Amino acid sequence: MKTLEAQDAQLSETTIGEIVTKDYRTAQVFKSFGIDFCCGGKKTVAEVCERKGIDFKEVEKALQLTEQDAVGATHDYQSWSMTFLTDYIINTHHRYVKDNTLFITEIANKVARVHGDQHPEVIRVAELFNQVGAELLSHLNKEEMVLFPFIKELDEVLQHGGSIPGSTFGTVSQPIQMMEAEHEHAGELLHEIREVTHNFTLPAGACNSYTILYKKLDEFENDLHWHVHLENNILFPRALAAEKDLPKID
Repeated sequence: MKTLEAQDAQLSETTIGEIVTKDYRTAQVFKSFGIDFCCGGKKTVAEVCERKGIDFKEVEKALQLTEQDAVGATHDYQSWSMTFLTDYIINTHHRYVKDNTLFITEIANKVARVHGDQHPEVIRVAELFNQVGAELLSHLNKEEMVLFPFIKELDEVLQHGGSIPGSTFGTVSQPIQMMEAEHEHAGELLHEIREVTHNFTLPAGACNSYTILYKKLDEFENDLHWHVHLENNILFPRALAAEKDLPKID
């Protein structure tokens, strides 16, 4: 049994991304405190609590309660090959973005047009989602056409031997840094949507379209958080480590 001092020290040294990677259920704890576990995953709990004025002890207590609960069935992403994880991200999270972006864009524009006079925040919501939707679709294309194929090649060398192939972008850190910057920007846009809607609080008498919009925006943000976590905190670090350790073609 860890002492309280040992638990405090661990939370002070362990990054949020590492905590969520170890136990996916902690993601919900961080969300409840307004702590970003995907783009902000490289920071420690203590750092984020100090910066945001959150009671560190309350977060620690919530994490301990989660730890005490029985763990149900879940995916062990760390045990998957980079190829399998990449395909999972494409088939689950990229597919979700592609399947839902147009629908949410259309309904956001409709709600802004119908209700914008009385609720000007929905005009801003439509503007922000139009931007994030367009940027994310472009982002997914870059990952699927450039970065992910290279990561699969790294995995092939890791699994079967050989040397790292050449690339037009130099080291894999270059596209990874770009993808992480784009992740952060998408997260900022969705966070602004959450802020201007007061955590997706519906006005009295909200119509079905208004209600569906807020539910879908909440769902979209939640999916993106997990999507980015898998890339920023699991896939990308493994790709960087593989490239560093594997032999290169002369």
